[in-house]
Amino acid sequence: MRDITTSKEKLLKKIRKALLEKRDNPYPQLEDLPLYASDEEIPEVVFAEQFTAVNGQFIFCEDEIQFIETLLSLAEERNWHKIYCWEPGLQEILSRFEYPFYETDKDFEQAEVGFTFCEALIARNGSILLSNGNMAGRRLSIYPPVHIVLAYTSQMVMDLKDGFKLLKGKYGNKLPSMISNVTGPSRTADIEKTLVLGAHGPKELFVFLLDDSLN
Repeated sequence: MRDITTSKEKLLKKIRKALLEKRDNPYPQLEDLPLYASDEEIPEVVFAEQFTAVNGQFIFCEDEIQFIETLLSLAEERNWHKIYCWEPGLQEILSRFEYPFYETDKDFEQAEVGFTFCEALIARNGSILLSNGNMAGRRLSIYPPVHIVLAYTSQMVMDLKDGFKLLKGKYGNKLPSMISNVTGPSRTADIEKTLVLGAHGPKELFVFLLDDSLN
């Protein structure tokens, strides 16, 4: 007699049989194993490689003087005039070196550069952990076509879970209402599968990393 069992029925029979058979777990320690293989590179190197791979622009500075000098050269090269900065700590650095910036949202629709701090840098995937827990709020990292982030080596962590530990240590149980993990400039390939940068946010993303290990 011809077997008229459908492919679906055969598959379900195999599943039922497998569920009924008791087998030892072949990977008893799986949950205790690290998600990623150990990386011998230092986190700063890993971040720089991953960040530049997604069109981010990474600049390491030994001190604030080198940071300002590099920023001045970059602004002159790119012809930036409307740079917005709303965080007091960052304003203090720029003011100390007499670097011009907009400290309010006046004429914000003409903003060319948004300048902010961040919560952490995630080395493993070259991403930036941002929140609205500071004066930059939600707009400054999204609206201007260029976003510049000033970060410190003490904010560099290997994985996202370590970044959330920094957030927890900083804010406790009062976490910001907006926490985002940004990996490279905004992008989309929805239209004809062509990659377009700046579709939903900044076209360019810079990270200036300052070494604060000696402070």
